Amino acid sequence: MADQISSENTSESPTKKPTDENTGVNRFALQCAIVASIVSIIFGYDTGVMSGAMVFIEEDLKTNEVQIEVLTGILNLCALVGSLLAGRTSDIIGRRYTIVLASILFMLGSILMGWGPSYPVLLTGRCTAGLGVGFALMVAPVYSAEIATASHRGLLASLPHLCISIGILLGYLVNYFFSKLPMHIGWRLMLGIAAVPSLVLAFGILKMPESPRWLILQGRLGEGKRILDLVSNSPEEAELRFQDIKTAAGIDPKCKDEVVKMENKKTHGEGVWKELILRPTPAVRRVLLTALGIHFFQHATGIEAVLLYGPKIFKKAGITTKDKLFLVTIGVGIMKTTFIFTATFLLDKVGRRKLLLTSVGGMIGALTMLGFGLTMAQNSGGKLVWALVLSIVSAYSFVAFFSIGLGPITWVYSSEVFPLKLRAQGASLGVAVNRVMNATVSMSFLSLSKAISTGGAFFMFAGIAAAAWNFFFFLMPETKGKSLEEIEALFQRDGDHKVRGENGTA
Repeated sequence: MADQISSENTSESPTKKPTDENTGVNRFALQCAIVASIVSIIFGYDTGVMSGAMVFIEEDLKTNEVQIEVLTGILNLCALVGSLLAGRTSDIIGRRYTIVLASILFMLGSILMGWGPSYPVLLTGRCTAGLGVGFALMVAPVYSAEIATASHRGLLASLPHLCISIGILLGYLVNYFFSKLPMHIGWRLMLGIAAVPSLVLAFGILKMPESPRWLILQGRLGEGKRILDLVSNSPEEAELRFQDIKTAAGIDPKCKDEVVKMENKKTHGEGVWKELILRPTPAVRRVLLTALGIHFFQHATGIEAVLLYGPKIFKKAGITTKDKLFLVTIGVGIMKTTFIFTATFLLDKVGRRKLLLTSVGGMIGALTMLGFGLTMAQNSGGKLVWALVLSIVSAYSFVAFFSIGLGPITWVYSSEVFPLKLRAQGASLGVAVNRVMNATVSMSFLSLSKAISTGGAFFMFAGIAAAAWNFFFFLMPETKGKSLEEIEALFQRDGDHKVRGENGTA
């Protein structure tokens, strides 16, 4: 069987390229991506509902601002652990069962939070849910990207982030309606009802197919080919994708066996950290820098401050009643969902790079105006109507610009740039950076606002966004319309092969 396994080769055959540019999105692939992305709705709901629940938790459990910061941020610290475990886990048990595991963790966390008799139990529930977040954020975009064709990968891989936005909006709506219930019941229902869709998803995902790329990497060629037939638009396209994936997995493209024993291959993620961190090739090093950079800037530019602390920010601007605070916050959710929905159709037409640079450029302007509006509002004691209006419009604009570019593109880009063998654990490393930055912002924003004012915090985020624009302009190539096996070549430069030989790495 050894003659059926070719040497490691992660590049695409130069004469073969999928020809799906003029065909519509495959319905079965779209259905698979939607089901996988439901786990992201649950995560988004948890984020959105916590922005309102924390208002009542402060009163009911008599917590202080530091405890609230820890409660909101602990989810992301635990998600860091989950994301680091998710890459290897999905390499071992597959993408589909990793989604099931994420759903179970969400369900357990939601039950604990819904019970929530005390702050420690609530914290334990948030941490358990956080582990599920880490698994979900890593595996949903990877699964969607691996079943998608090149011309529609932007649409399918952006669905998880669209679903996060839908979940956030649902959380904001639940905040508004459940706020009218008795306080000790309202916030517990807000947090606890997420257990229901988690349980439904855990069973529903079992009816969906496994990632064909993961199956082929395990040597299960027959199963992988049958799934490719289902998620491709024609038999010819399925065959081209099949040959490219076999080449990337180090399998002879001419091999016709149903199952191949991967005797000399590391198919469960062994040694991947060495190739990613310790001895990466120049191309992998550039991929890693780009993927980690986009995850870093996604949250370093302050989106979590608006999503999590929207009611507190708008209160600083001059809105005082809870009903009005929750209604204005619902507007944030509507803007986010609307513009991410728009982005899903632009990613494969406009391209990742143009959309990203436009998005971040708009964010810089919106953050600057939000900082100015909040500064004027706070200095006047919330009495300047124009400053309040400017703050609301700027916050909505910031969310809109973020949602049409940096929000969804982070997940699409990082799920498609890593070579096949490194994809799961490379994506998990990106999610880990993402969660660290999310936790940093969510656990420090209230303290930062006290130190330099709320307006000053957003001026700082505007400066970070300016640095992000330059990073993306100089380091991010366009990936629109290219196969996953083809994208690696974008990060290759003259002399890389010589370096690869000297390092003894493939």
